Amino acid sequence: QVQLVESGGGLVQAGGSLRLSCAASGRTFSSYAIGWLRQAPGKEREFVAAISNGLGRTTFADFVKGRFTISRDNAKNTAFLQMNSLKPEDTAVYYCAAARAYGSRISRVDEYDYWGQGTQVTVSS
Repeated sequence: QVQLVESGGGLVQAGGSLRLSCAASGRTFSSYAIGWLRQAPGKEREFVAAISNGLGRTTFADFVKGRFTISRDNAKNTAFLQMNSLKPEDTAVYYCAAARAYGSRISRVDEYDYWGQGTQVTVSS
């Protein structure tokens, strides 16, 4: 089991950047794939990005490709989401989540077993 805590959200102007962090507790962090997902008001939760547990393979939603990067530091039990060129439509609560496997289903919301509490990101125009 792993517990996840996100931080780094806030208010930023369009075109700006934020770096989200996901701190994990438990000795098995490195065995999980880590994903970032988001939920805007009135919308369903959606996949943003994921990184595998082994080789650091990454997957991104089309709407963040070229703007967001995902990384992890297993020695520090932490994952990151670097968000650049932010747009107002990126406004949402961002969640860090852990999945037992990194496969073809990694972009599915129901693939994730553990979730953080979320951090609010607001992008003003």
